[in-house]
Order: sequence, then structure tokens, then C-alpha cells
Amino acid sequence: MKHLKLKKIFPYAIAIAVFVLASLIYFHPVLKGQKISQSDITQFRGMVKEINDFRADKNTEPYWTGASFSGMPAYQISAYYPYDFVRILDKALRFLPRPADYTFLYFLSFFVLMMALKVEWRLAILGALSFGFSTYLIIIFVPGHNSKAHAIAYMPLVLAGVLWVFQKKYVLGFIVTGIAMALEIYTNHIQMTYYLGFCLLILGVVELINAIKEKVLPIFIRQAAVIIAAVVLGVGANASRLMAMKEYTDFSTRGKSELTINPDGSTKEVVKGLSKEYITQFSYAKLETFNLFIPRFMGGGTVEELGQQSNLYEVIETKLGKKGADYFTEQALTYWGDQTIIEAPAYIGAVVFFLFFLGIFIVKGRLKQWLVAATVFSILLSWGRNFEGLTNFFIDYIPLYNKFRAVSSIQVIAELCVPILGVLGLKEFFSSKITSEEKFASLKKTVLVFGGLILSGFLLAHSFSTFEGIRDATYLNIEKEYAINGVLDAVIADRKSMLLVDTLRSLALVLLSAGVLWFFLKNKLKQQFAIIGLLIFVLFDLISVNKNYVNETDFKPARRVEKPFTATNADRLILKDTTHFRVANFAQDPMQDGSTSYFHQSIGGYHAAKMGRYQELFDYQIAKNNMEVLNMLNTKYFLVPDKNGELQVQQNPDINGNVWFVENVKVVHSANEEMQMLDSLQTKTTAVIDKSSFLENIEFNFEQDSMATINLLKCDVTALTYQSKTTKEQFAVFSEIYYKNGWNAYVDGKLAPHYRVNYVLRGMKIPAGEHTIEFKFEPKVIQKGGLISLGSYILLLLVAVGWFLYDEKKKKKQA
Repeated sequence: MKHLKLKKIFPYAIAIAVFVLASLIYFHPVLKGQKISQSDITQFRGMVKEINDFRADKNTEPYWTGASFSGMPAYQISAYYPYDFVRILDKALRFLPRPADYTFLYFLSFFVLMMALKVEWRLAILGALSFGFSTYLIIIFVPGHNSKAHAIAYMPLVLAGVLWVFQKKYVLGFIVTGIAMALEIYTNHIQMTYYLGFCLLILGVVELINAIKEKVLPIFIRQAAVIIAAVVLGVGANASRLMAMKEYTDFSTRGKSELTINPDGSTKEVVKGLSKEYITQFSYAKLETFNLFIPRFMGGGTVEELGQQSNLYEVIETKLGKKGADYFTEQALTYWGDQTIIEAPAYIGAVVFFLFFLGIFIVKGRLKQWLVAATVFSILLSWGRNFEGLTNFFIDYIPLYNKFRAVSSIQVIAELCVPILGVLGLKEFFSSKITSEEKFASLKKTVLVFGGLILSGFLLAHSFSTFEGIRDATYLNIEKEYAINGVLDAVIADRKSMLLVDTLRSLALVLLSAGVLWFFLKNKLKQQFAIIGLLIFVLFDLISVNKNYVNETDFKPARRVEKPFTATNADRLILKDTTHFRVANFAQDPMQDGSTSYFHQSIGGYHAAKMGRYQELFDYQIAKNNMEVLNMLNTKYFLVPDKNGELQVQQNPDINGNVWFVENVKVVHSANEEMQMLDSLQTKTTAVIDKSSFLENIEFNFEQDSMATINLLKCDVTALTYQSKTTKEQFAVFSEIYYKNGWNAYVDGKLAPHYRVNYVLRGMKIPAGEHTIEFKFEPKVIQKGGLISLGSYILLLLVAVGWFLYDEKKKKKQA
């Protein structure tokens, strides 16, 4: 009995050991304590420092940060929610150092999916490594797209649960789907989860059609109900996170703007969500799709290193010598597609694609239909603006599609489906259900069709492309500046050479893989050796490409990654000031800067979903150097570069301060009027309020008290306390960002109304006398969401246990 149990456990133990080793070997610098340097995460560390400090000091969640964009909710930056039990499970699964933890998760999750598809464990390991080492899944670590990687990693686990339900393993499928969906949502990358939804929807349609054909519609309805219930509970487990996100989305740049004019006064195009131009900024060209199986079909990443054997090196060396040639070939602009920047091609692999085509010819049934349909669907949508009709239809009519940018990233569906069908193809190829003749025929078709496709790509590129890139003016300037002829021609020749070399590489890998399967069919190679041979080809194929883009040079000592910013002399000078104020760093784009938030309360920051009104305030006013707006934002210090590029501090003598009484309040009737009034508003004496934003009748008739005072007494991230003293009712403007769904105002402990003034700030009537005014961040959405989360976990547990007990009882009766 013990022997049998060990025999059952053995494959899983082997698989986990392989996945741990593969993750650690690829990212081996983590074993020396080094960490991967990620540009987005570097900025993120600046954004979250205040939140982390507050969390550590107060042992509570702030849900707000004042360090970035003059203040914003922390929901999309860093927030821990009540009853977030799935966080504990996720942490347990990601026990390896980053980014090895995510790659391990890729492998493990895909392996579970293979188990759901009843794939033999050695093939399952091959499939897991094929998926996890897919180039796109590795290169996203460099810019720091960790939440995207995290979300992709749980996709196969969700599919595994759903497939178990369709196999009538209801309890197992329900539990796995519920937990996997909870993990998927927890990763907080809704765009990836949204794309997974398309993949599930296509699977559902295929299953529905099959159910109608086989006249088993009631069974399908039951299965769909089980899946929906599990998904709902998985989503419910993340209620706080999702409800907070939904609430904030309406106020962020993802929400609808109230402005109908542009900064120059012209009429603004009315759009729901993001603009089409922004959504399709990163669109795959149709021809570029060939780099899914020919890695440098379009020259690889935006820049690539060209060696001494390159045409560019030879041309530069004749004029500038070896030193100059080394310099210009170290980061050559080899990419000739029309995307503005790419880290690397989204290479799925020649061998993996070869197996995918084998699956097309040898696998029968609805699984193949689903996987092929989902793959084609994702590739078509990844073309974005290059396939305008379909893309515009989705932007205009499919809910939420217009909330996401970088449409090319929908290729994650192909990244997932191609290796699945590839492994299913191998499963069929090694099975005894299919005759040798059929296998030979399928193998022959695969080589001819896929090999032909590779050659077609090469010929198409040479027939219809100029191999010219969008940055080629750089090389024309080099020709002019250094009087060197033929620099651009040399780069183009190198691009053509890269295409040729990689085309031959892919063809060679296809022929070698086909050879392994042919030897197996000829009984000259045992199945286990054929699998090992294919595994070697897959790993060589993917890892050799991945290493060009993600390798040990991307790692740095942990202390440099964890504390990426060092205070400059200018920072240290400002830090001596212990009052409450903000800093504007104009040494760089303040709206793309997390470094200033690391040390100070910044008017800028680094986040894709800023407050929409704040972005507009920047575009319409701050970008035009409106000092009155900077004054009202309590901008006490400016950071500007001197002639040597060193940061210099300039103190703002006209700052409005933390809070002030105005002499009058101008009431306008639209966001347009409010924004336009800011063009000339004297913010120290006058405030402007948009009446259309408030349901109540707003009247601000008050007589000025020239001796009235109001001061900030104390503040932290989530609470500010002021003291006022007036003889008559006054109107105060606070240099804090207005966010109605969380900030509450109190006068002497009693809730009091406050208003949005000056487009983004808080304003409030202050009664006569001496009063204590407090602002507290008390988001109700967290409390409500927490209760729903707890209820979802309880239901998930009760339903699963109850169902299991019911099934056991039923089995006993039948026995």
C-alpha cells in the first residue's frame, strides 16, 4: 500500500522539484541574494514608501496616500483588505525569491491544468516549461509588470477548475474554480483577468454548441451554473478590492471626464473610457505576428546588441575605429516594426508552435476547437489599429474593452492556448488510439504546413518590407555628423540578416522535432526519450532567446533595489522643514516620477490610473505654469536642474499654505466654467465651485472677518486637524484633494458638509467661534466589501463540504 501511495506521489514530487530548479537556475542571481531591477517597481517603491511607513508605524491600513499627486486613494497602489485569506494562500505558493516565485507559479499552475486534461506527467512537465518560459512571460519582469505576470500565472489554474466541472467532477471543479478565481482577482490585474474571461467565454460557447448537438443541454446548464457560482464566490472573496477599484475608477483617468473642451479651448472629442488612440498605442502589425515563432522576425527588441561581425560595426569602424564601432553596435536600433517601444518579441517558440500545428492535425473534438478559436481570436485582437474594424467594434460595443490599453497584450490567450494544444497533440501522438499511418500523415502535414508558414513569412518580409524603422533618422544623423556613408544601409542589412538567421533557426528546430517524432514512429526511439528530446529542444529554443533579454545583468544587490533612491543635497535641505507642504520636481516629468514621493509630499507621482481631475488640472493649468494653482496646492519647494544637471531648491514665497479663508466664492454651472475660471483665479482670495456637482442648494453669503484665523494643528496620512477662530461664518479652502467617497469632515466632532472647490480641493463653511475641524479618511467601501468577502469564503466552504458529504452519502446508498 505504501509503495502504491509513493508511486502516485512520485510524479508530483518530481514535477515540483523540476519547477523549483528551473525557476532558480534561470534566475540564479537570487541565490546570491540579488534582486531583479525593475523600472516600474523602482517607481512603485517611491509611491508606496509613505504607505509602508504608516502601515509599519500605526499597524493599520491608510487606504490613502498624500505623497503622490497631492493625494489619492491607495487602492490601486498598495492596500491590504480585511478577511483577505487568499493573500495567505498566494504567499505560501510564492515561496521562492522574486521573480523565481512567479515562474514557479507559471509552471505549477499549468501542470495542474495538464492534470485536469489527463495528460501524462512527463508531458505535463514539458507543457508547463513550454508555457512558463514563453518569452513574453519572462520579459515582463524587466519593466516590472509583476501583477500582470501574477495574473497570467493563475490563468491555467482557473481553466483547470472549469474543465473539471465540464468533466462532471463537480466538487473538485467548484473548489478549484472558486479558489483559483479568488487568486486571479487578488493579483489585481483586471486587464489580464478580463482577457481570461474571453478565453472562458469561447470555451463556454464551444461546450454549448456541443451540448445542443448531443442533446445534453440540461447538463450544460447545470455545469455552467456550478462554474458561475464558483466564479461569483471567487470574485466575492475579493469584494473589498473590487468595490474599492470600481468606486475609484469613476474618479480616475479611466472614468468619464466632465470637460468638453481641450486645454486650448477647442471642443473635446467625447469618449467613454480611454481614447482609441491611447487604447491601440501598442498594436501588433499583421506581419509582426510571425515573430511568435521566428524570434527576430522584425529585428527583436527596440535595441539589440550587434557584434563585431555585423555590417554596422564594419561601416562605423572604418571611420571611428573599434571604440566607436563598439559604442554604436552595443545598442543598435534593430526593430523595424511600428510599435514605439518593445522589450523583446513575444516569442512563443518554434518547437511549441510546431506541436500546436501537430495538435491541429491530430487532436479531435471540442478542446481543439476551443484552443484554435481562442488563439486566432487573440491574435486578431492583438493587431489593434492594424485591424481597425474588429478593434473598433470591441471598443465601441463590448463592455469594459475601452478601459484597457496595450491591446497587443491580449496575446496572452495565445501564449496559454498554443502550448495546451501542443501537449494535447503529443498526448494523441503517443497514444495507441491512433494508427501509425494517421500519425505519419499528421506529422507530414505539420512539417509541410508549418514549415511552409515559416518560409512564407520570410518571403513576405523580403517582398513587401523596406526594413526601415521609425527611429531610422538617428542613423541618418550619424551619417551626417560623422561623415560616414551607408550607416542606415548597414543597419538594414543587419536586420535582413537577423531575419534570415532566425528563419533558418526555426526551420532547423522544426525539422529536429519532427525527426524525433519520426524516429519514435519508426520504433527507433522510446517514448520517454522522445519526450526528453523534445524537452531539450523546447528549453534550448526558449531559453536561448529569453537570455538575450532577461539575464544576470538585470540583477543588482538587494539593498540597491529595496532602497532605489538616495536623497540629494536638495532633498536633504527640504527634509529639514518639518511643516506640512508639497514639492514640485520639474527636473523631470512630474507626472511620471515616483522618486520625489519617496522623500516628500509630491505634486507628481507615477501611476497609470491617476485621479482624472488631477490629470486635467495638470494638463490645463500646471503645464501652462499657472503659479496660482501651484500656490493653492501648497507647493512650497520647486526642484529644478542647474546648468550642470544638479538639483537645486527654490522656495515658493507665494504659497497659500495648508488652509486659508477666502473673501468670496464664485459659483459656476459646469466643469468647463470652473476650469476656465482657474486661468485667472486669485486663489488666496477667491474660490470657485461648480454647482452642477452638488444636489443641495449652495449659497455662500458671508461677511469677511479680517481677523479670522485657521491653522493646521496636526496631520497624518488619514487625518488632519485644524483650529479656527472667527467672529462670523467664513469659508475655508484646504489644500487637500477632494474625494467624496471616503473623506469626512467634522466640526467639534459632528459631521459637517464640505465641497469640492477650485476643481480638486476641499472647501467648507466654518461657523463663528472657536472650533476644531477634522478630516478623516473613512471609506465605507472597505467595511462593506470586507463583510461580502467573509460571506463568500464561508459559502465557498459550506457548499464544497456539503456537496462532498452529499456525494459520499449518495455513493454509499448506491453501493
